[in-house]
Amino acid sequence: MTTERPAVGGRTARRPYPKGVARRAQILQTALEVFAAEGDRKASLREIAERVGLTTTGVLHYFGSREDLFLAIIDERDHEATAEAEGTEDPLAAILRTVRHNMGVPGLVRLYVAMTAAAPDPGHPAGPYFARRYGQLHEAISAGVAFMQADGRARDDLSADTLARLLVAAVDGVQLQWLVNPDIDMVEVVDALVTMITSPPQ
Repeated sequence: MTTERPAVGGRTARRPYPKGVARRAQILQTALEVFAAEGDRKASLREIAERVGLTTTGVLHYFGSREDLFLAIIDERDHEATAEAEGTEDPLAAILRTVRHNMGVPGLVRLYVAMTAAAPDPGHPAGPYFARRYGQLHEAISAGVAFMQADGRARDDLSADTLARLLVAAVDGVQLQWLVNPDIDMVEVVDALVTMITSPPQ
């Protein structure tokens, strides 16, 4: 289930210096750790800056804006999840692993939900990013489900395209419900849908 990484930010960048690339990577890794614990809060940006020995303005120098930093955090986590899923013949199991991981990083889930909610706003940088992300994610999942249908591991009374959209919608929806009510077992809910997809129609 391999996808290309959506572009983050809209600026045309000059060729970065190696030191700047390393510094940006350090900030991004620190941001992942902070947001995994805290999520989308103004204090988090100050904490990231303090941990890497910069001001908030210094941090944003490497990303352009607060929103671009947030998208870079989401992009990096997506990249890690995609790398973990590469080579698998069962995209549904890969989705379940991602959902299970997300239950341990509520701050990143809050950040993801906040940015997807902002994406429909005209001019918001999350709009183009999530349009590409959803397109690539749907294409990858649909191809994986079609492969499973071809060898009899997934029901074929519904198209792979439809099943892929149901999966993405279910994961996004249950994450929002989980943020409101942490007692919800996201894995159990998504696993129920996976069971329906892999069970023959009655």
